[in-house]
Amino acid sequence: MLSMVSLVPLPTTNLVLQILFVITLSLLFSFFRIPTLILTGLHTYVHPDDVNPNGNGNIRAAIRRPSAMDSDQTKPRKKSKERFEFDESKAQVFRLTLGEGLLQSRVYFREFYSAFNFTLLATLSLLLQRFLNVDGDSGVVKNGTLIPLILGFSSVCRFVFLIIKVGFEKSASKKMEKDLSIVCGALSFFLSIAIVFELVPKRVIDFGLEPLDALGKLLLASLMSCIVGFLYIPAMRNARCFWLGTDQLRCNLSIISCGWFPKLLIYACYTMSVFTSLLWITPFSSILLNDLKNVSIVGRCIGMSSSSFNSFRNTCIAVYGVLQLVIIRWNVQIFLNESVLCWYQRLHASKVPDLEYSRAKVFLHNHYICLFGMQFLVQAALVLLLVGLSQLDYDYRGYYSGLVKEVLMFIAWWIVFVWAVMNSVILVLFRHGNLCIS
Repeated sequence: MLSMVSLVPLPTTNLVLQILFVITLSLLFSFFRIPTLILTGLHTYVHPDDVNPNGNGNIRAAIRRPSAMDSDQTKPRKKSKERFEFDESKAQVFRLTLGEGLLQSRVYFREFYSAFNFTLLATLSLLLQRFLNVDGDSGVVKNGTLIPLILGFSSVCRFVFLIIKVGFEKSASKKMEKDLSIVCGALSFFLSIAIVFELVPKRVIDFGLEPLDALGKLLLASLMSCIVGFLYIPAMRNARCFWLGTDQLRCNLSIISCGWFPKLLIYACYTMSVFTSLLWITPFSSILLNDLKNVSIVGRCIGMSSSSFNSFRNTCIAVYGVLQLVIIRWNVQIFLNESVLCWYQRLHASKVPDLEYSRAKVFLHNHYICLFGMQFLVQAALVLLLVGLSQLDYDYRGYYSGLVKEVLMFIAWWIVFVWAVMNSVILVLFRHGNLCIS
């Protein structure tokens, strides 16, 4: 009887593995607190609230809003010679090292903490399902696909809600930036219509959205325009981080300089975003794709097969998402350093500098540090989650599953494409002096 017993794997083995994997990761994340470790040790800055206000020599840091000042501190300007005697003791800024206690007091810390953990949990669950032996005929429950599906789509919905919530935060960005984001979203709707309704032919963009009906295409175009609108402000801040992190200003200030490794990551992220977005542009991809109809000698020499090329560009977009996650810490630090640069510029702008603007900027960058971190996180997390969901092996009503995968990959590519275009345009405007950091 024992010889007749064979070790046949249970049909729910993958489901059990996924459940145990998710529970184990949840326990590990609660113990190691990875989101807190990412921001711990960063240097933030606070402006002195007042120096020697009562003649006692005490200095207090500005940990409250600049508008919440005592009425007796607001004095009318006097036209006298004493006006030109600037007290250099007031030209100070404090540098603080962020610890867990300080981080927990910042707004949007809980949202950033949970969003980062959800990203890691869903991404690793999707990655595990990719390497498991999945039987597509056994159903999404028995083969374990249900767990990464729920985690992936719930995380995507969570990030959509967070990016909308952050976008409507009043003090986190300028009114002009919000107006420009609305304008960019509205203008991109016409480009989205042209793409999804195939006014832009497939020989330009390599996606097959033909099975979508008119209503589905209209909803997809609306989603694409919303993505452009909500990504404008994070893309603007990412471009500013690139400009400062790579020291394009040549200011040579040690307090805002980055090491060689962060600079390498910054250049790698930007280059990878541009390269990955071009992999779905047919004139560029035809160079890498081995097509017998292609008369290009270069294409035949370095061309890949269709399956190898699809795997290559899926890997590239996943690597780009990982790079964006890795660089979050340095992007947040660079954005904090921007307030110091603003303070330094205002300090040396005139004989009697007006430090109220820099005071407000230092406070806002310190106050919204977790919000900025979440804006850098959202784009990378959405790309990773959408790519992972598009690679799941599940079958639902035949062609419909393939269409869903195609749409998910298309949205992931659209996010990378919009991010690369916006960053490139903003960097060009910085280079030509149309924009400046102040």
